[in-house]
Amino acid sequence: MTGRAIVTGAGSGIGAATVRQLVAEGWRVACLDRNAEAARAVAEGQPVIAVDVADEAAVIKAMAEAEAVLGGVDALATCAGIYETTPFFASTAETFRRVHEVNVIGTFLCIREAALRMAPGARICTVGSVAGLRGGGLAGTASYATSKGAVITLTKSAARELGPRGIAVNTVAPGMIDTPFVTAPLADPAIRARIEGMTSFNRLGTPEEIAEVIAWLLSPKASYLHGATIVADAGMVMY
Repeated sequence: MTGRAIVTGAGSGIGAATVRQLVAEGWRVACLDRNAEAARAVAEGQPVIAVDVADEAAVIKAMAEAEAVLGGVDALATCAGIYETTPFFASTAETFRRVHEVNVIGTFLCIREAALRMAPGARICTVGSVAGLRGGGLAGTASYATSKGAVITLTKSAARELGPRGIAVNTVAPGMIDTPFVTAPLADPAIRARIEGMTSFNRLGTPEEIAEVIAWLLSPKASYLHGATIVADAGMVMY
C-alpha cells in the first residue's frame, strides 16, 4: 500500500503508532502535532508540521503545507486529542470548552481542510472512544465522554457530506488504551484493575492495536465501509 497521509497527534500514543504503521506499509506521512519535537522523534524522515488543531488559522496553514510537501492528500487520521479526568461536580464550563475545542472542533477543522484537498477514493479515520458510547465510566469524565460522543456524531455527519464526493469517513472507538494519556489515573492499582476487569481479555489495549485498525480503515481493503464506528475495546461495550 502506498499513499499520502496526514496524521494529527503524531507525537505520541495512538498517533505515533499510526505514523509507524502507515510508514511500514509504504505510506508517505505528514506528522502533525502541537509538540513538533515529539513528532520528529517519531517521524524518522517523514515531514513534521507543528499545529494546534483548535486554532482554525493554524489548521488551514498546516493542511496547505502538508498538501504541498506530500504532493496531495489521500488519507487523514485525526488522532490529536486531550484526556480529561475532572470529576463531574468539579468540572466547569471552561473545562468543557478546552476539551471540546481540541477534541471536537479540532477534529472538524482537520476533516474540513483535508477533505478540500482530497480526490475521490480518499479516506478519513477519526478517533472516538467507547467513553462516547458509554457516557464515561472509565477514567475520563463528562467533558471527555461528551467530546468523544460528539466526534462519533461528527464523523457520521462528515460521511453524509463527503460520501457523494467519493471520500470515505469512519471512526474507531478504542477502549482504554495504554498511552501517556492515562498514566496518571491508572497509577492507582485499584482503578487499573477495575478497568482491565471490564474487558474480556482482562488487559488494556496497545496503541499499535488501534493503529492497525486505523491503517485498515484508510486502506482500499475497507472500500465499502462508510459512516461506521469500529469499536476496538476487548469487549468492554458488550457488557
